[in-house]
Amino acid sequence: MPPPRTLKTHLPLELVPPSFWEQDCKVIYVARNPKDNAVSYFHFQRMNQWLPAPGCWDQYLETFLSGGVPWGSWFDHVRAWWDARDKHRILYLFYEELHKDPRGEIQKVGRFLGRELPEPVLETIVEHTSFESMRENPMANYSTVPPFILDHAVSPFMRKGTVGDWKTQFTVAQSERFDAEWAQRMEGSDLRFHTRL
Repeated sequence: MPPPRTLKTHLPLELVPPSFWEQDCKVIYVARNPKDNAVSYFHFQRMNQWLPAPGCWDQYLETFLSGGVPWGSWFDHVRAWWDARDKHRILYLFYEELHKDPRGEIQKVGRFLGRELPEPVLETIVEHTSFESMRENPMANYSTVPPFILDHAVSPFMRKGTVGDWKTQFTVAQSERFDAEWAQRMEGSDLRFHTRL
């Protein structure tokens, strides 16, 4: 396709084709706090019939912490992209900030792409990218995907979209275990997440 092209990927940094960097591509990376990410991924893996069954939450949490989930270790993934942002044209966004200030974050994306968004366009984007709007939109909620691929009876693809839902899933012991793993795996990094708003 002729440029500009838009690609979406879940690849870890080390698997991105070298041409991304050779061609000086712009990358927008969105990261979510690890606890909410683990819970969301657990429910996604439950409903996604093409992925291995996640087992119970206790088992899944250990699998998540060990990096044994599809696309590998969350810790390695977010840290590698965070560390690369000073070497490449990477806009590193946080799900929590998108939730807290969608307008400001959308403006940030526009500026990164060299576009100033007129007010009506900005308002339309804010409206159409809200969780509520996307949950009702078959092009975003994957409700048209057959249940032998994504079984919405198990869990909807667009489940809650909140920040801090991990508190309904984690036990205190699991949260403390997760925090200890975070401290070890992210030692020396200035990458920080909000686990509640």
